[in-house]
Amino acid sequence: KEATKEVHTQAENAEFMKNFQKGQVTAEGFKLVMASLYHIYVALEEEIEHNKENPVYAPLYFPEELHRKPALELDMAFWYGPRWQETIPYTPATRRYVQRLQQVGRAEPELLVAHAYTRYLGDLSGGQVLKKIAQKALDLPSSGEGVAFFTFPHIASA
Repeated sequence: KEATKEVHTQAENAEFMKNFQKGQVTAEGFKLVMASLYHIYVALEEEIEHNKENPVYAPLYFPEELHRKPALELDMAFWYGPRWQETIPYTPATRRYVQRLQQVGRAEPELLVAHAYTRYLGDLSGGQVLKKIAQKALDLPSSGEGVAFFTFPHIASA
C-alpha cells in the first residue's frame, strides 16, 4: 500500500477522477472508462490465465472471486447495446496499457502480481465508492445494471 501511495494520489487527482468524486460524471465519460476497463481486464486476465501456475503468481490466483471480464461484459451490453463488441472504443492510451500487460505476461510474468494487486484492490475498495457515485450521478438502478464491474459477489466484505 505504501509503495503505491504516490501513484494512487496522482490517479485520484486526475481531472476526470476529481470530477467523478464530486459526482460530476457524464454517461459518455463513464462509458469510455468502462470500455477501457473492459480491454484492460481482458488482457490482464488472459495473461493471468497463461501464468496461473507460475510459482510467484499461483498463490494469488482467485478467478471466481476477482475476475472482472464477465461483469464488464454485462456492463458493455448495458451501455453499448447487444452489438457492443463492434462499437466499444479502444483508445490509444488503453491500447498501450494492454500491450504492456501482454509484454509483462510473456516476458516478466512475476510482475503480474503488481498489476493485479493495483487493479483488483483499487477497484475492489475504491470501486465501491465510485459505484455509488455513478449510480447517483447517472441515475442508475440500485439493482446494479451498468455497474456490475464494481460488484464482487464472491467476496463477502465487498
